[in-house]
Amino acid sequence: MDELPLHSGIGLENIDPLDIDMILEKVEISFHIEFGTELKQVRTFGDLCDLIANKVEGRNTNDCTTQQAFYKIRQAIREIQPYDKDTLKTNTSLEELFPRTQRRQQIKKFDSILGIKTQILQTKGWLLLLLLSVFLASFVVLFFSWKIGFGGMVLSVIGINIASKLGKELKLKTVGQLAEKISREHYNKVRRNATTINRAEIIQKVKELFKEDLGLEDNALTRDARFS
Repeated sequence: MDELPLHSGIGLENIDPLDIDMILEKVEISFHIEFGTELKQVRTFGDLCDLIANKVEGRNTNDCTTQQAFYKIRQAIREIQPYDKDTLKTNTSLEELFPRTQRRQQIKKFDSILGIKTQILQTKGWLLLLLLSVFLASFVVLFFSWKIGFGGMVLSVIGINIASKLGKELKLKTVGQLAEKISREHYNKVRRNATTINRAEIIQKVKELFKEDLGLEDNALTRDARFS
């Protein structure tokens, strides 16, 4: 899995507001909530966590959402291929479960059974880097020959879109990592009972979203950490 580097010493105030907005959209999807004008009053990470905790509705329980996500994954796997449920563990390799030859078809069916777009496939890193390099080079050429430059940019964008849609590389390594991903990105959907929540988990899941998508460390996500 390609992991974001941890940004040592970098806090929320250094993160682009557009990146923060993307995380907030994920929070809305995961917890089935909608932010309004109250976001204007949010100054710190603690303010945001309090706002989310107050918005999420449901009867409080102490069960583990990541564990429930694991059970859903296990059931979905068994529906697309014969696999002993007692053999499937959190450290089971996704490469083993989704062989490369039929990976895209199997994961499409797997996502359909889960009712979740897991988005665990990506293109090869070197190919994406090559296409991005062509795009940047074409942008420079644009100043000398607009036809060649524009043509190169269009082709590279098309190439990036095709590569993204046809990528077969797994972003994650194990079933456990997948359970953690879908439990933070689709919290309500993976709950056994969607009318219940575990309030003790909510803030941790929000932290995980910020850490995974922005590469931040724990010390950048204290209650007093300020947004830009």
